[in-house]
Amino acid sequence: MMDFSGKTVVVTGSARGIGRAIAERFARAGARVVISDVDDAALAAAAAAMPGEAIGVRADVTSSADAEALIAAAQERFGSVDVVVNNAGVTRDTLLVRMDEKDWDMVLDINLKGAFLVTKSAAKVMMKQRSGRIINVSSVVGLFGNAGQTNYAASKAGLLGLTKSAAKELGARGITVNAVAPGFIETDMTRVLPEEARARFLERSVIKRAGTPDDVAAAVMFLASDAAAYITGHVIAVDGGMAM
Repeated sequence: MMDFSGKTVVVTGSARGIGRAIAERFARAGARVVISDVDDAALAAAAAAMPGEAIGVRADVTSSADAEALIAAAQERFGSVDVVVNNAGVTRDTLLVRMDEKDWDMVLDINLKGAFLVTKSAAKVMMKQRSGRIINVSSVVGLFGNAGQTNYAASKAGLLGLTKSAAKELGARGITVNAVAPGFIETDMTRVLPEEARARFLERSVIKRAGTPDDVAAAVMFLASDAAAYITGHVIAVDGGMAM
């Protein structure tokens, strides 16, 4: 287990699923964790269940005011912002010709604009500290696309461009920016998929099993650690070999 004692970690969309697993893993490693979500009940439950020092901050990542308030709350409570994980995301799947404009806008706003706003707010603090780690949670569909997910794939591909560009801008200030691209991970979001869709995803995995939220959390923790201090602008596919 890596040691994050004294570090402040902010995780968006962390009331459940992959985000919660990430927050819990950091908390077990001694970090002071800031849980963020828009679901008040789930947010309170997740913050209360964290094994260590944690607070819950309600934040709509599509709002610049909320993004700034989230980072400010972390800094005010704990004195620093050392790691930010942009995990908040949604899906609104359908074929391109059937997709409503509002579903396109919602997915791009939460998945991509949200990461931009939180990163922008966090970068201001990290630049003054001259240190920081930012990890964006993308997806393998951002690497190879997927029928019925043009909005989701576009948002996750956009995250990779954001990651590489921010890494180039912030590296000289001691800030690394990386991404993880999960494959088929067992979460509430994927459990509702039709069995044939699940089978198609698993066929692409050379390991022949679904991943777990903790598989993703382990990769995120590595990128946030001192062991990855010389890694920036990269994406780690946590996908059982799907993207090969």
